Amino acid sequence: MRLIDTGDVSLRCAIEGSGPLVIFVHGFPESWYSWRHQLGAVAEAGFTACAIDVRGYGGSDKPEAIEAYAMEHMVGDLVALSEALQPGRSAVLVGHDWGAPIVWNSALARPASFRAVAALSIPFAGVPRRPFTEVYHEHFTSKGRYFYQEYFQQPGIAEAEAEADPRNFVHRMMYSISGDVPPGDYWNKPHGARFLDKLPDPLPVPWLTTADLDYYESEFRASGFRGPLNRYRNHQRDFAWLQQFAEARIEQPALFIGGKRDVASFLFGATADPVGLTRSFAPLVEGHLLEGCGHWTQQEKPVEVNRLLIDWLLRL
Repeated sequence: MRLIDTGDVSLRCAIEGSGPLVIFVHGFPESWYSWRHQLGAVAEAGFTACAIDVRGYGGSDKPEAIEAYAMEHMVGDLVALSEALQPGRSAVLVGHDWGAPIVWNSALARPASFRAVAALSIPFAGVPRRPFTEVYHEHFTSKGRYFYQEYFQQPGIAEAEAEADPRNFVHRMMYSISGDVPPGDYWNKPHGARFLDKLPDPLPVPWLTTADLDYYESEFRASGFRGPLNRYRNHQRDFAWLQQFAEARIEQPALFIGGKRDVASFLFGATADPVGLTRSFAPLVEGHLLEGCGHWTQQEKPVEVNRLLIDWLLRL
């Protein structure tokens, strides 16, 4: 474990191996620990594997201001981290959940710093044409329907629910959108509902052990949820910043791995072909959709993910 100063914040990094740098970026509500099955395997394949705590999480710095979590700063963290670890060399990025848009946009905005990009769960739909707040207001909020990102917007509300019992929050969220949950309309609830309302009680699953939950619980009891939730409160800032790249494409080699039981892999019903969608904006993408896999791709299906990821890395 190392604490790396990026100039703006310090990031806690789990680093293993030697060779070309591969940076792993987690999502919500996770940790560097989300890549526990990938670090050793990628290191053994001949790479320096570095899994970070994103700013706001775990052992990394946790700025108070909402605007400190804008995409521009997330991209800057990765550029500075890459330069700190391997000066003058370009890195490979791998991201999951919120980490996926962070790495997609890093590759788009800073192509000199990143020679390839892999994303799990979230495909790349290009630079947005309007802020995402407008999209979910149109499709959910205006119709009186619940959407989790709307619920996350007002500071303090989601924090209070999550911090009341971090273990329960993480466990129920992860189970509810995993490949193991029974089919159900768990997220169809009215605007004004709480996040955990209607979510099923989790059953034991092999990919999320008692020890795993112990670790996540200890991390979030120490860090709280304000920093992680602030990432969702920057859609307007992200939209404005990304417009300068509206005509750009990701020209580097790219990889997408999604789950066939993951609604996020299909952008909540907005696309039936996440690989084809991504290829419109990242023409060199390779794509895979895993049978029986939900949202927590690299944790649910570590053997399959490692095989696909390492094969791709060795061909770069």
